[in-house]
Amino acid sequence: MSTTRRAAMSLAATGGAGLLAACGGDGSAAGETGGGGTGRVSIPVADVPEGGGVVRDDVVVTQPSAGEFRAFDARCPHQGCAVAAVTAEAIECPCHGSRFDPATGAVTQGPATTGLTARTATVEGADVTVS
Repeated sequence: MSTTRRAAMSLAATGGAGLLAACGGDGSAAGETGGGGTGRVSIPVADVPEGGGVVRDDVVVTQPSAGEFRAFDARCPHQGCAVAAVTAEAIECPCHGSRFDPATGAVTQGPATTGLTARTATVEGADVTVS
């Protein structure tokens, strides 16, 4: 009986690790470019509203003012959740409520203690390319 219990505990531990890995995200989901925020991503300029932004392919692209584009890694530094919403006031993480400045990526409300990782945003024709 001890072996059966040990096998069950091992299976439970393995399944739990798999679930945690799925929540963490490794950038391998369909549509992601260069997982973990390391690849190039192109987003149409028209998709990035002035005074707002979009979250796509592990990046956040904002347009704090007309023609000014900023880009950040979409993973919250608190526990790695993907941020989900961008308003004129904040980039918001749905997991624990952290908020970040859309122009700088700096944390404006915790529990995160550091800001979003900056990426390079370059306008190339009708697209914002993030690298």
